[in-house]
Amino acid sequence: MAYIVAEPCINCKYTDCVDVCPVDCFHEGVNFLAINPEDCIDCGACEPECPTEAIFEEDELPEKWQQYVELNAKYAEEWPEITVKKDPMPDADEWHEKTDKDDLLSPEAAS
Repeated sequence: MAYIVAEPCINCKYTDCVDVCPVDCFHEGVNFLAINPEDCIDCGACEPECPTEAIFEEDELPEKWQQYVELNAKYAEEWPEITVKKDPMPDADEWHEKTDKDDLLSPEAAS
């Protein structure tokens, strides 16, 4: 069972999780990160590192974010792998506590 990045990551994109991942399973979009479920080894190293608490074990993912299981798998196939920590989005601290950001998820890959 893989870990899943959910809605709290949108428009924040802190990459503390990327820095501790032993198998480089994160992929980067313009305003969101995704975990490749095929590569994730379910070690749990990423979850406590996320300042927005956006990472969940798949069976612990809140019902309201179940669509992120499919979204992580889809975008992990389309977006480039990210293997090093980067600065968060410029206004990440403003988005950190906001909710209902699903409509803001960009399907674009990071460049």
